[in-house]
Amino acid sequence: MNALRNSVRLIGHLGDTPKVRQLESGRKVANFSLATNETYVDGAGNRKSETTWHRLVAYGNTAGVAEKYLQKGSEVAVEGKLTHRSYDDKNGETHYITEVVVNSMMMLDARNRQNGEE
Repeated sequence: MNALRNSVRLIGHLGDTPKVRQLESGRKVANFSLATNETYVDGAGNRKSETTWHRLVAYGNTAGVAEKYLQKGSEVAVEGKLTHRSYDDKNGETHYITEVVVNSMMMLDARNRQNGEE
């Protein structure tokens, strides 16, 4: 049960191509955003759709896969943990960021599948 304490699973589409950089240690890090959509019927019977944007960060091999295969609009399933951090900008204002650190990822686009089907 301990693994369930901070676990996030999302399926959505990338808002942009992952931005990948190499850390001083030589390890890669990829930052990208993911849009998830929820459709529901409101009290008046109207069908509504709501999009939520999530910040994602991937390290190491997962960042390399993101760099090689993902692009804006790619559909992916990710699993990871929710993290929070903050930083002070040059004006001394504190900014708070919530992001998902991706542990594993599955590409759902037909063009990225290894079985040859499209």
